[in-house]
Amino acid sequence: MTMRESAPKDLTAFIGVYRRIQSLLLASLFAVASIASAQERPSQREPPSGWNAKQLAHAKKYMVAAANPLAVDAGVKMLERGGSAIDAMIATQLVLNLVEPSSSGLGGGAFLLFYDAKAKAIRAIDARETAPAGATPALFTKPDGTPMAFLDARVGGRSVGTPGTPRLLEVAHARYGKLPWATLFEPAIELAEKGFPVSPRFNRMIGEDAGLANEPAARAYFFDDAGKPKAVGTIVRNPAFGATLRAIAAKGVDAYYTGDIAKDIVAAVHAHRNPGTLSLEDLAAYRVRDVESLCGTYRAWKLCGMPPSSSGGIAVLQILGELEPRDMSKVRPNSVEAVHLVSEAERLAFADRNRYVADDRFVDVPVKGLVDRGYTASRGLLIRPEMSMGKAQAGTPRGVKAALADDPVDEVMGTTHISVVDGDGNAVSMTTTIESFFGSRIMVRGFLLNNELTDFNFLPVEEAQVANSVAPGKRPRSSMAPFLVFDRGGALDMTIGSPGGSLIIGYVSKTLVGILDWGLDVQSAIDLPNFGSRNGPTEIEKGSALEGTQAALKAMGHDVRAIDMTSGVQAIRRERDGWQGGADPRREGVARGR
Repeated sequence: MTMRESAPKDLTAFIGVYRRIQSLLLASLFAVASIASAQERPSQREPPSGWNAKQLAHAKKYMVAAANPLAVDAGVKMLERGGSAIDAMIATQLVLNLVEPSSSGLGGGAFLLFYDAKAKAIRAIDARETAPAGATPALFTKPDGTPMAFLDARVGGRSVGTPGTPRLLEVAHARYGKLPWATLFEPAIELAEKGFPVSPRFNRMIGEDAGLANEPAARAYFFDDAGKPKAVGTIVRNPAFGATLRAIAAKGVDAYYTGDIAKDIVAAVHAHRNPGTLSLEDLAAYRVRDVESLCGTYRAWKLCGMPPSSSGGIAVLQILGELEPRDMSKVRPNSVEAVHLVSEAERLAFADRNRYVADDRFVDVPVKGLVDRGYTASRGLLIRPEMSMGKAQAGTPRGVKAALADDPVDEVMGTTHISVVDGDGNAVSMTTTIESFFGSRIMVRGFLLNNELTDFNFLPVEEAQVANSVAPGKRPRSSMAPFLVFDRGGALDMTIGSPGGSLIIGYVSKTLVGILDWGLDVQSAIDLPNFGSRNGPTEIEKGSALEGTQAALKAMGHDVRAIDMTSGVQAIRRERDGWQGGADPRREGVARGR
């Protein structure tokens, strides 16, 4: 296998043709008046599963932070055996597929940042799912040209993109792994075949997804004979997934992207009552993208995230850049002022995100202009200390080459995050997903397929290019925001990220402000109530201390909504004699090490 994976040879030529005809094609298909309805998303967010208080973790040599203790144990076991941070990430991800199946797995995609301590270099890999060759701008429209309801689009084969996670795991291991490939599969295979207990969150998620029982394979796996979600403590076995893992461990991921597994994936997509176009050719052609990490500075630190196809790296750097001229250290956590300033900065970032950011192989994204310090500082001047700006307008950064229409698509909540530091100082920050919780609800060979294509714009605007419209081979825009942070001397300081759909950007920003400005340890910063704005209402975490700020915020012009904000931040930070780690109390994760 060639170590540098790249796009198929004919993709470059296609993209050129696509860009020339895109505006005309979109104009012929859709009308401006329907755009608002196309962007509607269900009000249900990823449900909370209680508050599980966490203690700040400490380790001398290495640490793993992820969303379930069994997954963390698998990663730590690889580090104990002399494995690298990449080895630990792979073992962790495979177990998460079992114990947190609603959020990530072999049927999805991911963004990986890897810090190579020996080379003192950051490696970034985009393993986002891609639209099949058969996808068109009319993918989510009804025969009359009007948009499908979101749930009608999401459930079934229509929404399934070509998965990227398996290919990412193999490429990352080939480059940066130390242990044998098959060794990394042992913990997940053992749990799949011998069984693991249903956790409270596993049980809660099944019960919250009203349509999951309508899918035969999912119903047989997740529900008992009485049709109820399998009870907490029930031992669940997944021999089908064990067999899938054994095949990939023995033959590599070609066993997934070609052969019987691929045939079963394609058959399930096409046989569903809401069929999709994913083909064997799409699977065989999938490649990850090697990209340059997107770095910027905030006070004394250097922060590096993902470039497009994710919007997360750009948006977090913009938010911090807009806040930097202010002395945030003097702003009290959980105060009206804190919510106001951060939310206003987020409005500005989301206005730019919704206009400019998408897969940069198809759209000219003015990345450098968007994160330019002068530009973000000028945008920050729009923040008034006494009054909300309401709905922010997109700015005009350097590098804009085409007129673009606003596209306020917000991903539905899902996803998970893994942070790892190994004994050699290498680090992983990886956010990984199948999109909405339980993805498309299609279960194949023991794992769920994604519904990632619903992250595209449903109905592009007439006579104007929408950056995030559907096209064959294109990656849908994401909000995933894995980050690596470095101190003024260039030493690795932190690995951090979160799940949460488009709320990810706010979750990561809040935690970074808590650590870098307010001097909190990582667990205390994660614990802070969530809040922010996606250039709509100002959202505060339901049931948190921030509910007491509503009256004051409304007096400042904020349209305030108290909603579930089930973040899943995992973070590891350097301390004097090792590492400190934190896991989000809103989920079941832990940070552990030695």
